[in-house]
Amino acid sequence: MPEPDLALLRDAAKAAGEIAAKHFRKDPEAWDKGAGQGPVTEADIEVDTMLREELTAARSDYGWLSEETADNATRLDRSRVFVVDPIDGTRAFMNGKTGFSHALAVVEDGVPIAAVVYLPMLDLMFTAARGQGATLNGMALGTSSRTALDGAQLLGNKKMFAEEHWGGPLPVTQHFRSSLAYRMVLVAEGAFDGMITLRPSWEWDIAAGDLIAREAGATVTDQRGTQLRFNNPHPQVNGVLAAPANVHQGLMARLVPAT
Repeated sequence: MPEPDLALLRDAAKAAGEIAAKHFRKDPEAWDKGAGQGPVTEADIEVDTMLREELTAARSDYGWLSEETADNATRLDRSRVFVVDPIDGTRAFMNGKTGFSHALAVVEDGVPIAAVVYLPMLDLMFTAARGQGATLNGMALGTSSRTALDGAQLLGNKKMFAEEHWGGPLPVTQHFRSSLAYRMVLVAEGAFDGMITLRPSWEWDIAAGDLIAREAGATVTDQRGTQLRFNNPHPQVNGVLAAPANVHQGLMARLVPAT
């Protein structure tokens, strides 16, 4: 009998961490992907190759979507699809910072059903399976107890906190982490009250974090309040808001959606 998807993802993430650790702070070869896609390193490619080989060998009927693999439209015909970012936070990885992660999810008919976000240099393993809650290193996760937007501690990049997006003075305190997946699971942990990005977001950056945050009790939508769906023909969603329900409601009421 095959192991559950979550166990498969957990083992694969551990193996990815071993590869990343081998290259970390060792000046890995890096280059720019062009077209505004940012940098990639030999570690990203090595992790991607390993994950693709191991995961698709274990689940030959699943589709595959990864930041570092040329997209193949056959995934659209599969009920279940791996959605993977081999290294989320490549710039942090290149700069010797520990806040990068491996983000792995299984998506079924557009909805994540198993997810792992693993930070190998910090030994933080965030996991979730649909309907079974979310954990950090085996301990149950839950979002913060904040019930209002004012005074909330939010994760996002600097541009997300420009007054033009808020219709006036900022009601929250800004924080930043390089990995979008890490931001989402920090909301799941209750370490921050929410996260926002109003930019189009690649599915591989957020699929795993979406499930982990929701299983921990967060409301997760795009910037217009629509539940996220994955394995789209163009694998992007229209921004991401993740927060406890009342904080999320405050965000929806206050934010001016980006056009």
